[in-house]
Amino acid sequence: MTDEEIQVLQDELKAAKEELDGLKAEKETLVGGLETRNNRITELEMAVSEQDSEIVTLKQNVADDNQKFEALNENLSQAIAGYKTVVIKANPGIIEELITGNTITEINRSLENATTLISKVRGGIEQEIASGKVPAGAPERTPLDLSALSPREKIQYAIGGKK
Repeated sequence: MTDEEIQVLQDELKAAKEELDGLKAEKETLVGGLETRNNRITELEMAVSEQDSEIVTLKQNVADDNQKFEALNENLSQAIAGYKTVVIKANPGIIEELITGNTITEINRSLENATTLISKVRGGIEQEIASGKVPAGAPERTPLDLSALSPREKIQYAIGGKK
């Protein structure tokens, strides 16, 4: 081999070593970036895991709240039914079917409407009774018609004689 060829090979070797050093530096940069990414991925996986556990907890809370809500609705329905029963018993003069509603407000409104209706009916009945009032007891006595009696019968009647 000639000196020239050796020089060319040495230059190529030097260039290859420089390229290798550059590739090693690039590899170190990529490895550092890869480690940073892996750390970030680990952090994100932990955050996702925490979020998943929080979601499970929130779902459980929602299910518990739904059960509580259903229980409260049931209690409310029972309380309204009890209130309706009390209103019906407290107003015996009102027909039970006139008191309706599924809320306290509706029950109170139907009670007012029923009370108004009953008072109107009573007023109408009282007016009817007053207009056709018949005196109580026996009819009024009218004096006897003495015009058909003879004078002698009239005298006897006057002195209290019976005949």
